[in-house]
Amino acid sequence: AWAVAAVILAAAGPSCAPAPAKPVEGKWIRLFNGRDLAGWTAKIADRELGDNYLDTFRAGNGVLRVCYDKYQSFDGKFGHIFHDWKLSSYRLRLEYRFTGEQAPGGPGWAFRNSGIMIHCQHPKSMRRDQAFPVCLEVQLLGGDGKNERTTGNLCTPGMHVVMNGALETTHCISARSKTYHGDRWVRAEVEVRGGRVIRHFIEGEPVIEYEQPQLDEGDADARNLLRERGNKEVTEGYISLQAESHPVEFRNIEVMALGAE
Repeated sequence: AWAVAAVILAAAGPSCAPAPAKPVEGKWIRLFNGRDLAGWTAKIADRELGDNYLDTFRAGNGVLRVCYDKYQSFDGKFGHIFHDWKLSSYRLRLEYRFTGEQAPGGPGWAFRNSGIMIHCQHPKSMRRDQAFPVCLEVQLLGGDGKNERTTGNLCTPGMHVVMNGALETTHCISARSKTYHGDRWVRAEVEVRGGRVIRHFIEGEPVIEYEQPQLDEGDADARNLLRERGNKEVTEGYISLQAESHPVEFRNIEVMALGAE
């Protein structure tokens, strides 16, 4: 049903209806209007909040794009574009694809690499030169045409999680997904239930699950948040999409609020 709905939405083009003021329980609503970046704010390393440096993030024709055609060199300008809503219990779904060539100077590991960041700190609380928000990352990776490379993985800048009953401190953990080569669209979804279970899905298949996200007391940015909050448990936060030096496109970005179980 989702695949059919996605095709219909893509064919119909962006809706002219205004976005709701908050997510709706049991109903999918758009976070991205397909025309412009209304409701989203860029934060790029070494730039002020709201400075969409060199038009890194662009919108039009139903697609939110990460672009590097105006860059002479990537120069460590890791970026994220944050949605305005703080969310706790929800499902988020979108389609993504990698295109073109990586920006000159981008790190090798960032080839066809992006992410959906969830439970993010507010971008106003980030240091000017902070490369990544404290958050959980649904890591999106594209294949190189030859080797296996899973997508929908978990990375944890400034955070830890519990997996299989034990605290997991590994920074990036591979999912059980297929490899997707080329410039094809891939469907990603994440189910977030506050500070309880979180699940990643790729093309409708569950690929990783974890629980009890918490601030990493060994990380300086996380310690700053811990001093403010007084509690390392993380049950809510902001959503952002990542710019890590390879052009990537997102479309059909939708969220549905989840009620109590």
